[in-house]
Amino acid sequence: MIVKFLGAAREVTGSKHLIITQKDKKILLDCGLYQGKGKETDTLNKDLGFEPHEIDHILLSHAHIDHSGLIPYVYKLGFRGSVICTNATRDLCAVMLADSGAIHEADTIQYNKKLALQGLPPVEAIYTRKDAVNCMELFISVAYDRKFYINDEIKVRFTNTGHMLGSSVISLEIIETDGIKKLAYTGDIGRKNNKIISPPENFPQCDYLITEATYGDRLHKDHKESRDELLKVIKHTCVEKKGKLVIPSFSVGRTQEIVYTLNQLFNEGQLPKIDIYVDSPLSMNATEVFRMHPECFNEDILNEMHFDPDPFGFNRLYYTRSVLESKRINDRKEPCVIISASGMMEAGRVKHHLANTISNPNNSVLAVGYCAPRTLGAKILRGDTEVSIHGNVYPVRAEIFRIDSYSGHADYKEMIEFLNCQQKTNIKKTFIVHGEYDVQMAYKDHLLEDGFSDIEIPDRGDWFAL
Repeated sequence: MIVKFLGAAREVTGSKHLIITQKDKKILLDCGLYQGKGKETDTLNKDLGFEPHEIDHILLSHAHIDHSGLIPYVYKLGFRGSVICTNATRDLCAVMLADSGAIHEADTIQYNKKLALQGLPPVEAIYTRKDAVNCMELFISVAYDRKFYINDEIKVRFTNTGHMLGSSVISLEIIETDGIKKLAYTGDIGRKNNKIISPPENFPQCDYLITEATYGDRLHKDHKESRDELLKVIKHTCVEKKGKLVIPSFSVGRTQEIVYTLNQLFNEGQLPKIDIYVDSPLSMNATEVFRMHPECFNEDILNEMHFDPDPFGFNRLYYTRSVLESKRINDRKEPCVIISASGMMEAGRVKHHLANTISNPNNSVLAVGYCAPRTLGAKILRGDTEVSIHGNVYPVRAEIFRIDSYSGHADYKEMIEFLNCQQKTNIKKTFIVHGEYDVQMAYKDHLLEDGFSDIEIPDRGDWFAL
């Protein structure tokens, strides 16, 4: 068996790991889109490192676009194998991939207008909404903890990681001439005390482990502190300064966590009497998918739903869908909170809200998740005094805040606690992926201190015989 690392290797996005069995079955663990790398992004996304028509199966750890977002592209290029994932991941992909395709189409239209002004020929979108809708015919969904036989030699099982709705460890058992080889790919690991999702669960013992390191060099604050900080930033911005608070947030997972926290504060009478807008059509659709999958919820939210059946809605919370509604938010002068995608501030409606608010010191921007180093979000967080949005330069005068503990990613202690369900002496090799290289190096040291051994940090294109 060979494993080849084709994305999220010494970086965070573009998750793709190819397994080639002795009998030449080709299995792709995730098929993610590169994000936030400027002009390199398009080249990296098109340089797959494999022929789509040769892939037999894609095993999908979860629905986030940096893990699923190239499935419509490989479908467009001829992939006709199966995409196997959990039930909730399949339902989320149905809305997330279509949204991604629509964004690619819209961005390409704008880019082609600029090319036309330069007398250059137009380019084609990497994929369209139609490609995204059509690729869903390949999806096969499987419940958590069920053994699914791909064929007589390959067995797969999904186990909850608590990262987002439907997220999973992918455990593979592959029969080869020298015995059964057990490989586990954690995808992204969530937090034990996630506000909505059930905590991560133990996964079957493996011989080879592929695991993430997004926050492998830091510790998060606890959730009680994050809730208090959120309320403090809202009061400071909207009550004391009478400004607008923009919260760039990933549409799936993070937005629902923030809305659920605000719902709790509203029920307790602590939330100021201000309007709160969730300005993202994808967030609306994803929230409906959340409502369809209470089997993924933890006990706390299930108990609350006995007296509050809708934990994602309350008075003065408004979900906006149309462009006209979105523009009206920017036109209003009253204090408000605007939750909008994308979380890295690289695309979506949040860029319009930032352009409208970031130069006013009465306003604030609150980051609640990871921002890749070259994204607009990273530039704002590192203190750039001016930023370019849609080709225009804006001075940064709004106050900038950050709450890392809303991240769906576990910190290094939480990740190691999760991995300790394994007998470390039985693991022949561990591969660290999905992290910036300096963070991966720090996490490797933490793993070695905890008793793990033979740890590799593969670069893009590296392969290993197992």
